[in-house]
Amino acid sequence: MDLQLSGRIALVTGASQGVGLATTRTLLQEGALVVAVSRRTSPGLDELAGPNLVHAPVDLAHPEGPGVAVAYTAEAFGGLDILVNNAGGPPPGAQLPRFGFLSATDEDWRAMFEFNLFSAVRAIRAAIPLMLARGGGAIVNISSVNARKPAPMNVDYNAAKAGLTNLTKALSEEYGPQGIRVNTVSPGPVRTAWWTEEGGAADIIAARTGADRDTVLDKIVPEMMNLTTGRLVEPQEIADVVALLVSPRSASTTGAEFSVDAGFLKEP
Repeated sequence: MDLQLSGRIALVTGASQGVGLATTRTLLQEGALVVAVSRRTSPGLDELAGPNLVHAPVDLAHPEGPGVAVAYTAEAFGGLDILVNNAGGPPPGAQLPRFGFLSATDEDWRAMFEFNLFSAVRAIRAAIPLMLARGGGAIVNISSVNARKPAPMNVDYNAAKAGLTNLTKALSEEYGPQGIRVNTVSPGPVRTAWWTEEGGAADIIAARTGADRDTVLDKIVPEMMNLTTGRLVEPQEIADVVALLVSPRSASTTGAEFSVDAGFLKEP
């Protein structure tokens, strides 16, 4: 199926690995022009190098970062049609999971909201005028299933993502009549560096359970989260949904939330 994305100008944040990298790759395959935003590049991103890809080395946790990334896109390709707010997770220097509400300080909360909510707010604020100038656009915010099913773990992260999910619906109401569609994709546990890298979530859980990393990823987490599929989600499975949502094929889809979560939420 042709997603009609050829020549569309896209900005993807958190693009150097995981869901962001998979989304960048997928949009490029569909013919889009993509600005990939991350603090630094990566081997995976370097493999995608070509005339339709520009890397913007921007720190989105800095208040000016999102606006700089949007301006970078306008300068590189002349406008903006698609914004994918994927950057999120542990802020630089933080480790998740955190267990219990009292484990996060005020500074932890501020850093979490800066990276997971305010960076998206600022990117959207900068992007909307460019999209309106081109007659519309599509925004996808990457939230989390924990925005709707919170737990006494990563409380600050869950609250920030709940704010992002709510923001999506408000924006869809305000800007839908002007041609800008805004949707949410809420992943469950995705097999990304957040889980798999040394010192990541799998290692933290392994230290608490006495298991090894592979057992945590392949058995303990799927059982703990009661995942219907019995496995973590793959980044490409998120990217495929994002690509469809930003496509003109989804012209009547706005203000919606799509859970790609291996059956975690057990939605009716």
